[in-house]
Amino acid sequence: MHGYTKGARGIQMALLHFDEPVIMNLKKIRRLMKKYGLTCPIRRPNPYRIALRENMLEKTPPNVLDRKFREFGPRKVLLTDITYLFYANHQVCYLSTVKDAFTKELLSYQISQNLKEKFVLDTFRQLVLIHGKTLTKDTLVHSDQGIHYKAKKFNELMEDSNLIRSMSRKATCWDNAPQESFFGHMKDKIDDRIAECKTFSQVTKVIMEYMNYYNHYRYQWDLAKLASAEYYDYCTTGTYPLPKGNNKSQNND
Repeated sequence: MHGYTKGARGIQMALLHFDEPVIMNLKKIRRLMKKYGLTCPIRRPNPYRIALRENMLEKTPPNVLDRKFREFGPRKVLLTDITYLFYANHQVCYLSTVKDAFTKELLSYQISQNLKEKFVLDTFRQLVLIHGKTLTKDTLVHSDQGIHYKAKKFNELMEDSNLIRSMSRKATCWDNAPQESFFGHMKDKIDDRIAECKTFSQVTKVIMEYMNYYNHYRYQWDLAKLASAEYYDYCTTGTYPLPKGNNKSQNND
């Protein structure tokens, strides 16, 4: 049995793989295990996830956004999600972000070595600290139905910050498509660099560099040829930073 503990089903499968297969039904195996006091340790549930589930909302917020990502102007629709990043021999860390759906700017983010609720809450505390003056009572925060976003503490923070909640429908990633797209493009650019990182601090540095590049130097055709931070300034001040005639998404010729 290779020296590892097994339950009844594991024992049955192992017996079938003997050079001379042994066929024995599960009831008999369980009966013999009980007779000889054999047990298989059961993996203990993650106490953090149990506690988080116990403090979830009873009712899921509706999909208020309904995929109207760019119909309301800057700082009106904020998208949020979490993604996994793998580095140094399959170690994993997590990235939580908040994105302005209209300007495509990354407004806040946190990187964590665990999935505890705090790092998602810190993402929004950072958002309010840095951009709170630009948010209004009409600002909507849209997420998937992840356990962090259904937690009572998260929703209390949304209420305290006067932010409206919206959630994607279950198993419908298109309801948060721009956020999913951001993660996809980001990983295309930095996955190789992340994989080469040996420490969490190195991963953090790569992420910080990319976020700065994305907001200030990744020019986008449908943002009037500007980077997302530039585009926000253009939308709010009316001052276009490039030579006259360039603030169109397509050439005239």
